[in-house]
Amino acid sequence: MKKKSLPGKFSMLIRSIIFAIVMPVFTIFYSLICLASYPLPMRYGCRVVMGWSRSIVWFLKVICHIDYHVTGLENIPHDRNGIVMSKHQSAWETFYLPPQFNQTAIILKRELYWVPFFGWGMLACRPIAINRSNTSSAMAQIISKGTKYLAAGRWILVFPEGTRISPGHAGKYRLGGARLAAETGYPVLPVAHNAGCYWSKRKFIKTPGTIKLVYGPLIESKGRSAEEIIELTKTWIENTMATIDPHYMHKS
Repeated sequence: MKKKSLPGKFSMLIRSIIFAIVMPVFTIFYSLICLASYPLPMRYGCRVVMGWSRSIVWFLKVICHIDYHVTGLENIPHDRNGIVMSKHQSAWETFYLPPQFNQTAIILKRELYWVPFFGWGMLACRPIAINRSNTSSAMAQIISKGTKYLAAGRWILVFPEGTRISPGHAGKYRLGGARLAAETGYPVLPVAHNAGCYWSKRKFIKTPGTIKLVYGPLIESKGRSAEEIIELTKTWIENTMATIDPHYMHKS
């Protein structure tokens, strides 16, 4: 991999600074619109929040030159919903994935509600906010709300590794989303991507390039245990990562 020239690094720094200014300013403004939509039916609040997500992805593309290429779209069913389980390397996928599905409900840690403006705006799309320090309570909430949302036609988005994992590594896959799948019989749609190569965890500089994202074949959950479902999901995601992530080392 070629080393970036000084002008190239300077350009990346300037673009990253511009994005770091634009994103919070836009989020503050947009969160007020999200809060105003809260009394409306949930479908309208979801549309408003998804507009914000699409805008952040667009800002990244225009300002930081981070584009994306998607394959496997044929694996997304149009006649049923399910549970999306995605690799978690970056913040990018948390913006890109929700608008791709119907009224997506994200499973997230409840502490995000306390983030000014960002967390307040998230309320409008009614995510599944859990207390990760209380495992039994978190699981009960995932099953309870997840079952209700799935029955209503919503998709559920889960990052089974729980936290962002550096490129080239595999985190511990948690059972929450898999237990919801086993309990309800809804399928899992696995997602692999290498966004961490361009928007890395705890790194300010955004690296220009094209993110590769792949939707995998549906993993049917009926007749399978949560452990079997998560193992099938992890195997597909991590095997696919080996083909799209140049840093792949499969260390957990």
